[in-house]
Amino acid sequence: MTGQATVAVSLFTIAMLATVVIGILSARGRTRSLSEWSITERGLGTVFVLVLMAGETYTSFSFLGAAGSSYRYGIPIFYLIAYLSTGLAVAYLVAPALWTYCARHNLVSIADIAEHRFRSRPLGIAVALICTIFLIPYVQLQIQGMGVVVNAMSYGAINLKTAAIISFVVAETFILTSGLRGSAWVSVLKDSLAVLSIAILAIYIPRHYFHGPGELLDRLVTEKSQWLTFPGATGGTFGASWFISTIILNAITICVFPTVVAGYLSAKSPNALRRNSILLPWYQILLLVPILIGAAALFAAPALANPDLALFTLVTDALPAPVVALIGIAGALSAIVPMSVFLIAIGTLCGRTVLGGGLRGDGASDARQRTASQLIGLLVGAIALAGSLLFPKLLVNLSVVSYEGIAQLVPAVLLGLYWRRLTALGVGTGLVTGGAVVILLHATGHDPLIGVNGGLVALTANLIVATTVSILHPPAEADPSTDHTVASSTC
Repeated sequence: MTGQATVAVSLFTIAMLATVVIGILSARGRTRSLSEWSITERGLGTVFVLVLMAGETYTSFSFLGAAGSSYRYGIPIFYLIAYLSTGLAVAYLVAPALWTYCARHNLVSIADIAEHRFRSRPLGIAVALICTIFLIPYVQLQIQGMGVVVNAMSYGAINLKTAAIISFVVAETFILTSGLRGSAWVSVLKDSLAVLSIAILAIYIPRHYFHGPGELLDRLVTEKSQWLTFPGATGGTFGASWFISTIILNAITICVFPTVVAGYLSAKSPNALRRNSILLPWYQILLLVPILIGAAALFAAPALANPDLALFTLVTDALPAPVVALIGIAGALSAIVPMSVFLIAIGTLCGRTVLGGGLRGDGASDARQRTASQLIGLLVGAIALAGSLLFPKLLVNLSVVSYEGIAQLVPAVLLGLYWRRLTALGVGTGLVTGGAVVILLHATGHDPLIGVNGGLVALTANLIVATTVSILHPPAEADPSTDHTVASSTC
């Protein structure tokens, strides 16, 4: 092991131990209820909600995929910043309503919302299973992303498989003991290092390889202008229609994404969520830096075999080992934090709704639901780890349709809270329709469809069917005192 690798590995080891300690200490003095484990008993203030939800949006993809997509395609990657910021504008209105509804009825997940609103346990189970299927690939992506980050920052001293195992052990250790609160505490460390790393990259890389960002941008305009116009460097389907339709779909979907909803429900009050929606868009500006580094790699490393290594190729080439380690640790934590939140969300969905009897409980105590949720989180983490070690492309291929699949839950989780006449039958048929359209478009190679994101096409079909069926088969007249819509549940 070289001297540079020794420094990087030593600092990485210290950081991982600190992560475990922080996660475990966060559980001191807390109750051992499912609500505490899954949503911190709605106990996080504005700062912790901010760093927790920032941790979900600034993942290992931000260090790898954002720079890699900038290197490979160019301007289409800006959809990432656009939809995250637009989604927060939607969340300003939606998140407080979801929080109030769930707090009033003691709900802890989107499966709970569907089951309670439509008084349908089968629908709640369907939502839980769909979320689980589509979230597992995200867990594996974070494990593999950490492997790439740690392998690069250690100058190859830590191989991909060892790094994957480390990420699994670290994440499982603190989520089994402290749950979402541990993720929030670790997010403070992660975000502090991420902001510091981004500041270093923004200042040093352009000056090292160029004479500053001005020269880099000038060279982009004169030598790589195709990277600055739609549909990007490789041509194809990522045009303006795809860009706009993807922003619309993702901005709506992120508000019902299971891990994001868990972040909403962890807040102390709706006002904490409103402040989060005001402050967090500024955090998305940080994503400009990996995108800029990816563009710089077009000139500094023009023949990369793996574009996702664009950022770390320049980092390991230009910066001293301690700084490389700092950036690598930030990247590793940017995989561990979202991975832990994904596992907690999956555990809650399956442990409570599928195995624990749902809202009725069927005799299962809160302690049993929490234990089942923890075991599910452990099992799913092990499945994702095995997939990353043995079949690295098997589950990851499913991630291509994951976001579009979860988008089909918008009527069940969100629309039903605003429209009283929406029925379980309408939601169910719409969900089947939307899912079928997603699968059909991908299977036939028609996503995007005429330039439009296939997920938005599917969601449109979903909404039409759900609305039509609900109108043709209206619900029985309900007692106003048991109305389950936002209008009767908000303060």
